[in-house]
Amino acid sequence: MSGGESGAVPTAQVRIDHHSAVHLAADLARRTARKCGLDGSLPDQAAAVASELASNLDKHAGDGVVFLQPLPLGAGFEVLAVDRGPGMGELQRCLADGYTTTNTLGTGLGAVSRVADAFVIRTRVPDGTVASARLAPRAGSAAGGAVPPGPDGLPGHRVGAICLPAEGEEQCGDGWFLHTAAGQVTAAVVDGLGHGEAAARATRVALRVAQEAPDRALPALMAEMHRALRHTRGAAVGLVRLEPGRLHFCGVGNVRVCVLHHDRSPRRIESRPGIVGWNLPTPHVRTEPLAADRLALVHSDGIQARWAHDPSRFLSQLPAPLLPAALAHRHRRLRDDATALALTGLR
Repeated sequence: MSGGESGAVPTAQVRIDHHSAVHLAADLARRTARKCGLDGSLPDQAAAVASELASNLDKHAGDGVVFLQPLPLGAGFEVLAVDRGPGMGELQRCLADGYTTTNTLGTGLGAVSRVADAFVIRTRVPDGTVASARLAPRAGSAAGGAVPPGPDGLPGHRVGAICLPAEGEEQCGDGWFLHTAAGQVTAAVVDGLGHGEAAARATRVALRVAQEAPDRALPALMAEMHRALRHTRGAAVGLVRLEPGRLHFCGVGNVRVCVLHHDRSPRRIESRPGIVGWNLPTPHVRTEPLAADRLALVHSDGIQARWAHDPSRFLSQLPAPLLPAALAHRHRRLRDDATALALTGLR
């Protein structure tokens, strides 16, 4: 099962800077959910989830944003809500129906946790809150009822992604690909040079190569991308392969990998200088340990590299579904496309 096509669909976002943005988030969620293969009452449920999360941001948080996108693995839809504070001091009470601090019915987060197929939330005072609500097609629907990868692959709750175009652009020059197989996961993050249609075209070409031969050795896959990109403006590419207990990385250009640890700064792995499609250096593979309770984050330079120099305790402890959105909200370069893909180590 692969998630490569998801990376070709930019993440939509709604800034919750006014109460009217709550309705906008709900309407966009409904339309996006339909594009993601949800049918019947599911698009309305997606809209309700987005509305509840956006309302929570509007009432309680500062600098909030809602992200809407396809699921990283399989068919389905995801709503992400991120803010910069003040956080919730009593999360379990906030998740209970009937609890409210604003004289409303108090059913927001409790309703989200019931409607969503998967709901993950983390909060810390005063750092803020990050939440992910995921909905999948029902069995027998037009989307076929996507089956998650087995125990040798990468279950959906162990991966997260975000892919945002530069402000003012409709197309995203970044993209990502993910392929799971028995005992192995292959991922790619591609950053087409510049932004807009020409960058997006280069990224599509590179992702197509990854989709056609995901099990190829990483240097060979990079070389094939180089040949395919010769008639484009070129791209930066980061290729990752996960095996139980370890990570292999082959990168060219401004795509980085960070291996996160709970008790110390992330281990940063830089790519080699060059442009895939123009001047490819000899592909080199770096190998790092990656335990099953650790994350690797692959990201383009639309996410500022300084985030990893001294990450907050809140960021360093976020699970895979939440980390990319939190980083994009706090450390994104608005004038550049930004992609981040979080992967949990394999058992």
